[in-house]
Amino acid sequence: MKRIFFTFCLITTLFSCKEETETPKVIYEGGQAKAETKVKDTSSIKVADLPILMEGTKYLIHPVGDVRVYETNGKVYGSSKTNQVSYAISNYNRFEITGFFDNLNFQHIDSTIVSPLSDKKIQIQTATFLNTIASKTKKQIMVYSLVDSDTNKDGKVDQNDIKSLYISSISGQNFTKLSEEFQELIDWNIIEAQNRLYFRCIEDINKNGAFDKNDKVHYHYVNLLAEDWKVEVYTPN
Repeated sequence: MKRIFFTFCLITTLFSCKEETETPKVIYEGGQAKAETKVKDTSSIKVADLPILMEGTKYLIHPVGDVRVYETNGKVYGSSKTNQVSYAISNYNRFEITGFFDNLNFQHIDSTIVSPLSDKKIQIQTATFLNTIASKTKKQIMVYSLVDSDTNKDGKVDQNDIKSLYISSISGQNFTKLSEEFQELIDWNIIEAQNRLYFRCIEDINKNGAFDKNDKVHYHYVNLLAEDWKVEVYTPN
């Protein structure tokens, strides 16, 4: 009897894990993808990291996000569980900021004015300063991988939704989306000899809500020195 009960629990657990890992990134209504960006969490507490100054620039960058609370099983002062609070929003490695944060605030080093990158609900995962392009052309540019829509309709804008590619000037101005709606960013790189940003995205052409080998990969590039950052399509295969 115990063995039967254990087997049933194991099957239930495995089924639950499989169900969780296969959660689609896109939920379709009537055959069309739909995303809601009006997501509000009134229980969150926003804080900012200490400012970051990218080498060779004149703008302070303030990563903004939620205070994180981690529950532990440690026993302190008679309590069986304790909470540890983290005020760290992001990680910084010279020319790149990484993490899961809600926004970036930009401030010129000679000004007290602070301007947000976006007024929408987003989750930024990487923010990269193109230092080699800046040293070569004097044009200072930031590139972002982020989530801008609740594409799986779970009430949150997070890493379980579609990731997009954005670009802006070092001041946070001209914040522009490069990837197409409902296409998942795969990767991107810079070809300095051409002053171009190349990137790949995948489209869910069979509309199963997931991105897999049966879907279509799209190839794009952008001339970084152009004023309007127009996205061009190319076919390498």
